[in-house]
Amino acid sequence: MSNENVQIVRTTTWSAGPGCHGGCGVLAYIKDGELIKLEGDPDHPWNQGRLCARALAMTQYIRHPNRLTRPLKRVGKRGEGKWKEISWDEAFDLIEKKMKTIRKEYGPESVIFSMGTGRDIGPWICMLAYAFGSPNVMFSLSGSACYGPRISACNTFQGNYCVFDAGQWFPDRYENPKFKVPECMIVWGYNIAATCPDNLFGHWIIDLMKRGTKIISVDPRLTWFSSRAKHWLQLRPGTDAALAMGMLNVLINEDLYDHEFLEKWTNAPHLMREDTGKLLRESHLREEGSENKFVVWDDTGRRLAIWDGSQVSYNLPDVNPALSGRREVTLADGNTVSCHTVWDAFREEVNNYPLDKVEEITWVPAKDIQKAARFYAKSKPASIQWGVSIDMTPAVTPLCHAISSLWALTGNLDVPGGNVITRFAYDAVAYALPGADGVIRLRNKEQDACRVGVKEYGPYRTFHWRAQTDLTLEQIFTGKPYPIKGMWIQTAGILNGIGLDPKRWREALKKLDFIAAVDLFMTPTTQYADVVLPAATFLEKDGVRSWWVPLQSINKALKVEECRPDVEINFELAKRFDPDFKYETIHDLFDDIIKPSGMTYKELQEKVWSIPPEEHPTVPYFRHEKGQLRPDGKPGFKTPTGKFELYSTYREDWGLDPLPHHEEPPLTPVSRPDLAEKYPLILSTGRRSPAYFHSEHRMIPWLRQLDPDPVVEIHPETASEHGIGNGEWVWVENWMGKCRLKAKVSPIVPRWMVMAAHGWWFPEKSGKEPSLYGVWESNINQLLPMGHQGKDGQGAPLKHSLCKIYKVGAKEES
Repeated sequence: MSNENVQIVRTTTWSAGPGCHGGCGVLAYIKDGELIKLEGDPDHPWNQGRLCARALAMTQYIRHPNRLTRPLKRVGKRGEGKWKEISWDEAFDLIEKKMKTIRKEYGPESVIFSMGTGRDIGPWICMLAYAFGSPNVMFSLSGSACYGPRISACNTFQGNYCVFDAGQWFPDRYENPKFKVPECMIVWGYNIAATCPDNLFGHWIIDLMKRGTKIISVDPRLTWFSSRAKHWLQLRPGTDAALAMGMLNVLINEDLYDHEFLEKWTNAPHLMREDTGKLLRESHLREEGSENKFVVWDDTGRRLAIWDGSQVSYNLPDVNPALSGRREVTLADGNTVSCHTVWDAFREEVNNYPLDKVEEITWVPAKDIQKAARFYAKSKPASIQWGVSIDMTPAVTPLCHAISSLWALTGNLDVPGGNVITRFAYDAVAYALPGADGVIRLRNKEQDACRVGVKEYGPYRTFHWRAQTDLTLEQIFTGKPYPIKGMWIQTAGILNGIGLDPKRWREALKKLDFIAAVDLFMTPTTQYADVVLPAATFLEKDGVRSWWVPLQSINKALKVEECRPDVEINFELAKRFDPDFKYETIHDLFDDIIKPSGMTYKELQEKVWSIPPEEHPTVPYFRHEKGQLRPDGKPGFKTPTGKFELYSTYREDWGLDPLPHHEEPPLTPVSRPDLAEKYPLILSTGRRSPAYFHSEHRMIPWLRQLDPDPVVEIHPETASEHGIGNGEWVWVENWMGKCRLKAKVSPIVPRWMVMAAHGWWFPEKSGKEPSLYGVWESNINQLLPMGHQGKDGQGAPLKHSLCKIYKVGAKEES
C-alpha cells in the first residue's frame, strides 16, 4: 500500500466504534477522506501500540452498508419497520415540539433519558437531560448493575473509588522509581483476556506477571488467569461475599492484618452502643466547657473521645484505640450505657464465617481459602482487580465492603503496587460522577427531588446520580407517583442487550407517547422509536476523555455523510430546551471541562494525551496521609468519619446493615430449592467475547467470523448426561422462557453450571415485528427478571440464576 497522500491522525479510541471504554492511542490512516487502516500508537503510554480486533475492524465499521447515515422518522406503527428519511432540521424540530409538549403537560421529569455503556455518552446525555429539566438519566440495566454500584459502594465506606496499580499514573510506567510491582494480585470475577473495562487493560496484568506478580483467581470458570494462577478459588456464583469474609477471618484470627493502618486510618476504635448496635453520635455526647466540643466519658471519668461537630476523634493520649472490650459510657442525659468498639463488632461479624461454613456456602475447599488468604496477606504489596460480576448480585455493597476491607486491613490501599485511589487527571471532570463535581450538573436540589429512586434508596440520594432502573420500568406502567410519557434512548440496546425481561420492556416502550433514539445501526430497540438519529464513530468527532489518567483528546479524522457525534446532537437540543444554556460552541464546553489542567482544548488536541506531573494531587501515592482526599484538606478519607469505615455510617443512616456480610442471592439452588428441582443447573450469563462489546458488532464481517454464534458453555459430563454434542443447538430454559444457543462443550465450566453469551440478535434478519432481527431467538436476558435489585437499589442477579438444558429437536420437557 502506498503512503502517498495519506494523512495520519493521532487520536484516542472511545465509542462508538470499538464499543469499549477505550483510552487506547491510535493512528488513523486517512486517504481521500476514507479510513484505510487503524494502528495502535506505539508512543501511547497505556496501550503502547497494542490494539484489539474491534479497533482493527473499523475499516469495515465506518462504511458498513447498513449503517445509519440520515435521520429517520417512523411512518408506520411501532415495530412495523416503516421509515422515512428526513433532514436534521426536521428531526430537531419534531423532537423539540414533542418533548416540549410532554414537558408542558406532565413536567420535565416525565421524560427518561436512557443510556447504556461504552461510548462517551455520560456527560452529553446529562447535559441534554438537565437542559430539558429532567433529573431522570437512567442506566438501563436492572439495579444499574455495571460499574456504578462499585463506585457507589466505595464512596460509601472509602470515599473514593480505587483500582489496581500498574504504573498507569506515570509516562514511564513500570520503570518509574515510585512504582512497585505487586507480589500478588487477586483477579476477582474478571475474564481479562476478553475485556478492557473500566479504564483498565488486560495486558497490564500480563505485564505485571512477566515482572513477577503471582495470581489468585476467583472465578467459577477456568479463565486464562485461572489456568495460570498460584491459587484458583472456583466458587459458586453469588457467594463472593462469603469468600471475602472467610479470607478476612484468616487475616484477623491469624494476626495477618496491618495494625498501624487499622488503628490510624480506620474507624475500628469508634464506640458503639450495645443496646442499639449503633455508633455514638453527637446526640450521645455532652458539651465540655466553652470549646463547643462534645466529649465521651467512660465510667472512671476519663475522656475517651471528642466530637468537634464533624467527626469523632479518638487519638487522645490516654486512650489506646486498639483496645477492645466493653466500656461504660456516660451520656449527655446522665445515663450510663455499655459500649464496645467497631473493631469488636467487625471481628464478631467476621467470626460468623469460619472456613468450614464458608466452604459449605461457596463450595471452595477451606484449605484453599486459607492458603490464598495467607498468600495475599503476606505479599507486600498486593492488589485486587474485580470485574463486573461484582455488580451483578443484589447485595453488591456488602460484597464490595468485604473485598475492600481486604485491601484496607492489609495496608494495600493508596500505596504503590496496591489498590490506588482514583482521581480524574488534573481534576478535569465532565459531569457529576459519584465523588466528583463536573461542569455539567443539575441546577439545584429541587430539580433532583423527583428523580426515580431518590426517596427510596440512600445511595441515589447521596452520590448515585442515576434514576433507579427497576422502579422506572414499573412507573411506566403504573404512572405513580407521576406519569412517564417519553424516552430519549442513546447508546442503549434495551431489547437486545441491556434490558432484563426484554418482552416487558417492549410493552413499556409501546406505552410511551414519544421516543427518540440515537444509534449507528437499526436495532430491535430503535424499531420502537418515533425518530432515529445517526450517530458518529470516534473517528468522526472531536471529544474529551476525562477519566482518571491520562487526560486525552479525541481528534476528528473524517466525516461520514450526515452522521453527527453524540455531543453535537445533544448540544443542539440542549440550546433549544434551555434559553440560559451557557455555551456558544462545543469547544467552549471542552475548554470549560479541561480548565483545571491549565490547557485549552486546542492545546490538548496537539498533545493528544497528558499525564499530570508527579507532584500533582491527582497523582498517587499516600494521598490519605497528605490530606489530598478530603475537601477540608485534613489527612484521611472522604467519608463522614474521615476514616476507612469498617462500620459504614452511611449504611447505618440508610437503615441498612453497616457491616460487610454475605446475603444469598434470590434465585439460587440454596435460596430456591423448589426451583432447583426443575431447573438444576446454575445459569451464569455475560460470557465475554473479544470480538464484540455487549450487543454491538454482530454485523461486522471480520468480527462475526471470529465469533459467529451465540454460545453456551457446558461441561462434558453435563453435556453427556443430556445427550448434547459440541456444536449442537440447545435450548436453555427456566420459568421465564427459553432461548436457543450453540453448545460449546468444555471443561472450563464446572459440571453444575452453564455460561451463556449475552446480547445476541441477528442484524441479517428482518427488523420488523415479529422478528425484530431475531432478538427473541437467543437473547439470554429473556430468562432474567427485573425487580430483584439489592436493598440499596443497586445490583441484580445476572450471574446466578437457574435453568435446564436440552437439545433442540429433542422431546421438550413439560
